[in-house]
Amino acid sequence: MRLDEFYSPEDDQHAQRKETDTRKSKLRLRELNKLRKYREIKNLEKIEHDKFARTMYAQPTSDNTGI
Repeated sequence: MRLDEFYSPEDDQHAQRKETDTRKSKLRLRELNKLRKYREIKNLEKIEHDKFARTMYAQPTSDNTGI
């Protein structure tokens, strides 16, 4: 006996979504990959910004340049 003997595509309502369905849709691999890339870009931008802020707000050196 095979399990697909009892399967009928006409009776399959599992994938059907209704307007009253309030559940979130499942994310596809393409969407997950986009989110991963976005998160990586944001992390790189944060690292660059932190590096820039460290140099901008660093204590001045004690060499006699300037005044």
